[in-house]
Amino acid sequence: MLVRAVTAPGLRRWCRGRRGAAAACFPLGRALLGVRGAEAAVFLQGLLTNDVTQLVAAGDAPPALYAHALNVQGRCLYDVILYRLHGSTAEEPHILLECDSSALDSIQKHLKLYKIRRKVTITPCPDLSLWAVIPGEQPGDASSLPKSADQALLLTPDPRTEVMGWRLIAKKGANLSEIIPGSQVGDVQDYHRHRYKQGIPEGVKDLPPGVALPLESNLAFMNGISFTKGCYIGQELTARTHHMGVIRKRLLPVRFPAPLPSPGVPEGAEILTEAGKPAGKFRAGEGELGIALLRLAHVNEPLCINLGGDRVKLSATTPGWWPKAAAK
Repeated sequence: MLVRAVTAPGLRRWCRGRRGAAAACFPLGRALLGVRGAEAAVFLQGLLTNDVTQLVAAGDAPPALYAHALNVQGRCLYDVILYRLHGSTAEEPHILLECDSSALDSIQKHLKLYKIRRKVTITPCPDLSLWAVIPGEQPGDASSLPKSADQALLLTPDPRTEVMGWRLIAKKGANLSEIIPGSQVGDVQDYHRHRYKQGIPEGVKDLPPGVALPLESNLAFMNGISFTKGCYIGQELTARTHHMGVIRKRLLPVRFPAPLPSPGVPEGAEILTEAGKPAGKFRAGEGELGIALLRLAHVNEPLCINLGGDRVKLSATTPGWWPKAAAK
């Protein structure tokens, strides 16, 4: 496999704006699948929301893409990040697919169902480890991060949004302090708290298969969909919703007062306005932070959840990385 580092001027500027921050590396429980062969990109193109052919295009091809695999009703089955491992168009296309580890078997079956006779091999990659790399609050020079990755298989900006830092792929057992000098290995719960604070869904808890809709899940905000590519499974409803321009509900970060009542907020709990009107549903969270599907009309109102006879208040916010007119 190719060893290379990917620089990111935009992320370096972000890090320089957070002077005194050092990189924290979080081990992720996400799985990796290798999709390799002459027709790898064309094969994935018909199954995913984003334009996968970009990964095999000549010139300045992106190192990573975010996308969803949808069912025929246009609802999310899997959230994935794709990574380009081949170095040029002269090489055989080699794409890594990151997915929720609990969905590894089902996504392999899904891919093989549509593979038919295409010249593609689909192989799990248990010898690789996946890390999220996010500037923390400890002393250090985070602006040098992209320059220190010569031992990484792949270090690339997270394609969803700049505030999620980098994705790092390395061999199992690799020494992170050698790959990113001055970095610290963090608790993965802190990674989840960070993404919930930013309103970033990830995995089957945040995006229940067959339930979550891609545009309500902010897929367009996270660079995860192409509205100009050819047909793919689930395109019809998604395209119609986009062109109608009416999205009344979105996934938003929410915060509860700490401490929460034991055993916490159940996934799928109904969120109400102060007047008792349905406002949305809680998806998942970590501690007092979480993510919920909410009606935009109620985002700025006092909200609550009834837990065991108690009314627990919560508040929702619009993420700062969203487009300015997104919540309107």
